[in-house]
Amino acid sequence: MQSPANIPNYAPKRHAHSVFVPVRGHRYHCHVWGEASMVTPERPPLVMVHGWMDVGASFQFVVDALKQDRLVIAPDWRGYGRTEGPATDSYWFPDYLGDLDALLDSPELGLGPDRVIDLAGHSMGGNVVMSFAAVRFARIRRLINLEGFGLPETRPHHAPRRLAQWLDDLKTPQRLKTYDNLAAVAERLRSNNPRLAEDKAAWLAPHWSRLAEDGQWHIQGDPAHKRTNPMLYRKDEILEGWKLIQAPTLWVEGADTDVARFWGDSYPRADFEARIALVPKLSKANLADCGHMLHHDQPQALAAAIEGFLDS
Repeated sequence: MQSPANIPNYAPKRHAHSVFVPVRGHRYHCHVWGEASMVTPERPPLVMVHGWMDVGASFQFVVDALKQDRLVIAPDWRGYGRTEGPATDSYWFPDYLGDLDALLDSPELGLGPDRVIDLAGHSMGGNVVMSFAAVRFARIRRLINLEGFGLPETRPHHAPRRLAQWLDDLKTPQRLKTYDNLAAVAERLRSNNPRLAEDKAAWLAPHWSRLAEDGQWHIQGDPAHKRTNPMLYRKDEILEGWKLIQAPTLWVEGADTDVARFWGDSYPRADFEARIALVPKLSKANLADCGHMLHHDQPQALAAAIEGFLDS
């Protein structure tokens, strides 16, 4: 892919190929590193799912940092990256679970209903994999949650206001800023996360955006993702699932992640610690000099934590 001019570009050590899979009316794009011949009972496929306003290619740096070759699959969620589907004005959390379930059955990826996998998710993807592992526990050998904190607890009286906000949002066009060139896209990535190295931002820019007919570079994320979700986050229901997770689970977070930046005082740290303590077979890892974008900030340290956990 094209990279920003005059910016040193990251050179991948392992190269992904693209596989497109029909999933529930969508044409899902998946990044695939490695081959099916690498799969063994002790080293099943590792499926990695990205977070909000990200793409599967973001895991490139972690895949490169793995010491041993393994089959790694990273899809672009619906409404992101190169995944294509029908136009919509809203996105629903259960659809990510449905899409993941279908993807894991797909022969195009060398997977199937009887294939056991290792599963990792970042941020929104971390929330998805936790709920998925609670109900498809026979499919998951090891589970990794990369800062999928969940959301602040809601109350029934929040529902009318949330629904009204959604109705208002449906009437409001949602837009994302466009960029004149890839250098500007890379600069945007680094403004979002100053820890992201210049060469990595340059490499990510053409994966995170696309050149449109208007001559502008457009972020490969549907602006509809910005709309309010009309459904409340029901903490008690989610935690009933977390209690059922059977796979050994690794929680990973950055030492410098500021949860208050996301939710202020509405989600105290003590609340999260009480939630994560309900996961039956839990290990934890904390990465120094690292924020929420763990896979960008410290890919070597994250790869070491993941590999140590998967191979233990």
